[in-house]
Amino acid sequence: MMKSRRVALVIAAAVIIVSTAAVNGTAEAQAEGGNRATTPAKESTAPKGVRVFYASHSLMWYVPTPLGEMAEAAGIEGHALVGLQPIGASKTIQHWNLADDKNDAKKALKTGEVDVFVMSPITFPDEGVENFVKLGLEHNPDMRFIVQLSWGGGDIDNQDFPNGAFDNVDKEKTPEQLKTYNQRNIKAGEAQADEINKKYGNGRKILALVPSVQGMVALRTKIAQNEWPGLTKQGELFVDAVHPSAPMEALNTYMHFAVLYGKSPVGLPMPSLLKNAKREAWNEQFNRSLQELAWETVTTYPKSNTGRMKCVN
Repeated sequence: MMKSRRVALVIAAAVIIVSTAAVNGTAEAQAEGGNRATTPAKESTAPKGVRVFYASHSLMWYVPTPLGEMAEAAGIEGHALVGLQPIGASKTIQHWNLADDKNDAKKALKTGEVDVFVMSPITFPDEGVENFVKLGLEHNPDMRFIVQLSWGGGDIDNQDFPNGAFDNVDKEKTPEQLKTYNQRNIKAGEAQADEINKKYGNGRKILALVPSVQGMVALRTKIAQNEWPGLTKQGELFVDAVHPSAPMEALNTYMHFAVLYGKSPVGLPMPSLLKNAKREAWNEQFNRSLQELAWETVTTYPKSNTGRMKCVN
């Protein structure tokens, strides 16, 4: 009888020890998981950084600095801004035609030390895009190229810009109106991207599109439906008839980050451009919502090549 009781006590003690270890292990795992969910990844899974040059108009030339902040926060080592060539309201062909002694874009590509070249045409097709692709590949066969699909100045379809762009600017559009926004320009941009990938890609998708206008439409639609805390008017996304305010700049930069690195921006700290706006409603949750919208927009847009376009090693 005593022997049986001793055996039972030993078994009970063993069960308690195992259960305690399991509980502690679960708690530690949950704590680690919680940290992973709220802290940007800085582990070995971070992609290798790339050397980037931008040939840009004003709807993109703010991107490089906050994107650099994001890359650092995400633990991406080796990200480098090679240069930025800004020309207001420019087509990419204007960057190509810039005098050689002033053309920093051509100079950079000829060194072979650019991994990714980013452009922001207005109308498509733009001969400058293909010219830069050819030049870049001549000096670095492993190069990638990114083209931003921009929203239209004055809300016009960019295939018509600038004709009539500012005749009757209305930023408070209905969801139905937003569904057809800039569609001709988007399709023309996609057609040129497909042609370049087929002609120069050798089976690779060397040129990706940033769906900037699609992200803007998605955000404006939510504002129109009163589904975006912190913004009550679509016009709050702009400082004038064309140029973006801090939330739109942040959204666009998150989309560029996602396309460039194939990595989600969700969980990254608030960028300085949004902090500096000093709007109480533009808080951490507001920032996270922009990140989630950017990632959803990019990953559901096939022409972004996200997940298929590998970073240069």
